[in-house]
Amino acid sequence: MKTRHLLRQGPVLGALGKAAVTAIRYQIHAGKHEAAGPAPAIPGPELRERVPARDPRLIRDYIRHVGGSPGSYKGVVPPHLFPQWAFPILARTLDGLSYDVSRMLNAGCKMEVLRPLPAGEPLEFRAHLEEVDDDGRRAIMTQHLVTGTATAPDALRCEVHPIIPLGGGGGGKKKKKDKPRVPVDAREIDRWRLSTKVGGTYASLTGDVNPIHWSLSYARMSGFRSVILHGFSGMARTVESLNKGLWSGRADRLESAEFRLVRPVVLPARVGVYVDDRGGVWAGDAPGGPAYVTGTYTTRNG
Repeated sequence: MKTRHLLRQGPVLGALGKAAVTAIRYQIHAGKHEAAGPAPAIPGPELRERVPARDPRLIRDYIRHVGGSPGSYKGVVPPHLFPQWAFPILARTLDGLSYDVSRMLNAGCKMEVLRPLPAGEPLEFRAHLEEVDDDGRRAIMTQHLVTGTATAPDALRCEVHPIIPLGGGGGGKKKKKDKPRVPVDAREIDRWRLSTKVGGTYASLTGDVNPIHWSLSYARMSGFRSVILHGFSGMARTVESLNKGLWSGRADRLESAEFRLVRPVVLPARVGVYVDDRGGVWAGDAPGGPAYVTGTYTTRNG
């Protein structure tokens, strides 16, 4: 794992450490069949935070890493970089929930770009837990995040959906659903060539150091033959594929995007990005083949 930017990720690493402690406490309570405490109120309280402007070198290296061009983001912060500053506050919105957060996965997110997010200004953001959907087999959380600056308040709205498998029966055997596939009539606009090293680089740039993305031994212990791509990395790369493949590198065209992560990308991999004429986008192997990311997007004129 590269460490050039990792030393700047103190808040994210702190949040991950707290999550690890919470997971251990959950397992201790579960082993003793004790209640972890009263359930928090849903929707949860709104949390607020302010952080310094993001380092321009980090922004530049991040854009290049996910397949974009720094020249497309002159004076602005890529909206899909939000996990880098928001992970700690999003983790805090889950305080008090009686789930094993060590099993948490990324199920997808939605971004609404109301105006460009200026670079060089401190970021001001707020977040809360909106909903918990627990059917006994899995719990899906809905978290709301709004980010802006002094000159561009509420520039970016995000909805994040972490999911925790519970392993319960959920009231009988469920019929296994077919996972999404890339439509046979979708056209390819980009292709990613991903090595096993991309997880370590993304971890350094964002602070998301989950070893399943960069440690081969840990990934294999988790049931994968190799490391897997970060979910947010796949979504960011999909946005940059839209920028290049549809809008001639103009990053200001994106108005909104909503993504679901439906299969892990096991590395190394070559992944195509496909679109239709109705605002649909997929990352997958080929038309008709398995999809890793499914999504929709809207654009603004100009």
